Amino acid sequence: MIEPVEETKMPIMEHLIELRSRLLRSFVAFILVFFVCYYFAPHIYQFLVQPLADVVHKQGGSQRLIYTALHEAFFTYIKVGFFAALFLGFPLFAMEFWKFVAPGLYKHERRAFLPFLVATPILFFLGGAMAYYFVFPMAWKFFLGFQTAGVDGGMAIQLEAKVNEYLSLVMGLIFAFGLCFELPVVMTLLARVGMITSKGMREKRKYAIVFAFIAAAILTPPDVISQVMLAVPTMLLYEISILSAQLIERKRDEEGDAAGEASTADDLDDLPPEETDFNK
Repeated sequence: MIEPVEETKMPIMEHLIELRSRLLRSFVAFILVFFVCYYFAPHIYQFLVQPLADVVHKQGGSQRLIYTALHEAFFTYIKVGFFAALFLGFPLFAMEFWKFVAPGLYKHERRAFLPFLVATPILFFLGGAMAYYFVFPMAWKFFLGFQTAGVDGGMAIQLEAKVNEYLSLVMGLIFAFGLCFELPVVMTLLARVGMITSKGMREKRKYAIVFAFIAAAILTPPDVISQVMLAVPTMLLYEISILSAQLIERKRDEEGDAAGEASTADDLDDLPPEETDFNK
């Protein structure tokens, strides 16, 4: 019989006190990380703007961003510190969450849940890295292609990007890609608890493709490049989720067969000797 990690049950009030303590630690950690990130906010922002600067430099344009309100640059740096603190502080938040949940789990449940907790930030950062290193250069080049020089007395169309709008666009794309890269974790967890199956996922593949493009159209700017760059990885991650669900189902079947064989052996051991000795 499987025993819980803790032999005694904690009263509900102690659970609430423990939850309050974990939330308070997470909040304090977030505040500390926020102040550090705000101190380095200009450097972080330069890192985020570097893909645009590289494209503009190749095209020989003006490498500058503008702000039209006195407080705009200040609040932009606050947003940079906030988003960076969420990114960098996520492992700390996840650890506090794990310390709160783990004592109430069985040992096999902890072993099953821990890989998903580790994979969540890794996949999120991979999604953000894909947006930064692959999507941004192509998308910015596409958008800058609409600049025109004024000829024959016409008005020129030149980009004058605002710091706040650029940050909102960049962080929106990073979060969109990061969240979409969590698809294997979510689908694998659902498969593990038996809510979905690999067969059902294969049958719903065509709906998943349509949903991937709809989500990409909502989460990304209205350009084909960024939408396709988000939809295609989402479909690949969906296929990975199917394979992961198959592995879980295969392992569950193997464990079920092993349990059945063990149960049969126990039943044979319980039979009287005259019924189990077939040579007599």
